[in-house]
Amino acid sequence: MNSLSSEKPAILGGVPAFPEGPPAWPFPDKAIHQVLQQAQQTGAWGRYHGPCSEQLQQKLAERHQTEQVILCSSGTAAVELALRGLDIGAGDEVILAAYDFEGNFKNILTVGATPVLIDVDPQNFNLDLNLLEQAMTDSTEAIIVSHLHGGLVSMQRLTHIARQRGIAVIEDACQVPGALIEGQIAGSWGETGILSFGGSKLLTAGRGGAILTRSPQIAQRIRLYSHRGNEAYPLTELQSGLLLPQLETLDYQNQVRQKHVDTLLTRLGRNSGLIPFDNWQLSSQAPSTPGYYKLGFLYQPEQFQGLSRDLFCQAMQAEGIAIYPGFRALHAIHSRRRFRQTDELKVATACDQNMIVLHHPVLLTSEENMVAISKAVFRIAEFADEILSLR
Repeated sequence: MNSLSSEKPAILGGVPAFPEGPPAWPFPDKAIHQVLQQAQQTGAWGRYHGPCSEQLQQKLAERHQTEQVILCSSGTAAVELALRGLDIGAGDEVILAAYDFEGNFKNILTVGATPVLIDVDPQNFNLDLNLLEQAMTDSTEAIIVSHLHGGLVSMQRLTHIARQRGIAVIEDACQVPGALIEGQIAGSWGETGILSFGGSKLLTAGRGGAILTRSPQIAQRIRLYSHRGNEAYPLTELQSGLLLPQLETLDYQNQVRQKHVDTLLTRLGRNSGLIPFDNWQLSSQAPSTPGYYKLGFLYQPEQFQGLSRDLFCQAMQAEGIAIYPGFRALHAIHSRRRFRQTDELKVATACDQNMIVLHHPVLLTSEENMVAISKAVFRIAEFADEILSLR
């Protein structure tokens, strides 16, 4: 083993792979700068309603082939409003994966319903459709399905199961705007689809979200709930204006991200100690392309001399690489009295303990940077014993 300081990981005093740190998001953009200038010149930034909001609704409706688009203040608010639009409440059950965004769990509680947690697929780490039907009861009224960390859930299979039982589907596409699932855009499969425009998202307005639905009845319930003399959960005209040029470049940027993810996974190979998400269960009869708000891996400590996930993340962050622990599993952070579960949730527990995610901005940079990331992983593995001594 070469012990030269310059070849050691940065956490041990070596030179970071990215001395300037991870790229900030959002990137500078002339089109967005122009929107800001025009808003200042026209005063549109101060309007309650305006042409940008209408254009955004129209473009989202066209992309997702839906009739109703309701803009709102966040993806989290959008999920709550979707539940209310479906008239979910006390006595109802809503199924979701045990490894998911915490806000989805809390929104179910907020409307008075009971979350029902099922495990995630051991290769895909998203909702395990093999466990779906056994979790259903006469009280099951909806399923929240999220596509996370580069994983996609087979929406052909899920919607077929749900519609046979008369159960509504809320498709959380907050991490995957523009992704294609079995030939159809993410967010367009369920009774409602959800988008997020949070500050770190692929489409960002700092905050914001949208509910997509083909049902006038669902849309009307949402509007009746959220209109209280004015919008209770608004997306501003300025935010809408900022999103319009981003929609124009989304597909191209998703292609770049996919290309660089492919490069990174190839460089890491199969024995790096980082297990990527495998979308094996998707239908091969129609194309699918994931989204990469976060690129997820199941971390294997045994491949790093027992180095903990948190210490591995610290070592990668010292290299200037934005890798962090994933979500906490829902059953690990909530009282057992607040939910029902139908299996042991073993895979979700493994995700809780060892999921890591790479934040997306670096995926829009260069293939050389993907090589640098992979080299940092191998360098940390090589010096894992020495890093362990830092504890």
